[in-house]
Amino acid sequence: MTEVSTRDQLALSMIELVASMARALVDYPDQVSVEAAAENEGTVLLLRVAPADLGKVIGKQGRTARSMRTILGAASMKAQHRFALDIQRVDEPPLS
Repeated sequence: MTEVSTRDQLALSMIELVASMARALVDYPDQVSVEAAAENEGTVLLLRVAPADLGKVIGKQGRTARSMRTILGAASMKAQHRFALDIQRVDEPPLS
């Protein structure tokens, strides 16, 4: 297996991890989407949720988002590849 396909599989696993966590938290799980974008020495995962669910994935004082980032960070350490999480509403334009 090549490094590229392994990295792609790893990104897919992380996308599914973040999507599963988000779907468990929100009222509109069908509007949850996660995309991966390579950035510098890592990968940014863009989590998009319905505007009404934004507060649910961020949590009080950002605790839920921080917890999701901690879990993602732990998985990143095991995979030896850095992942970051960015949370947006569905109606926001994607990062360029």
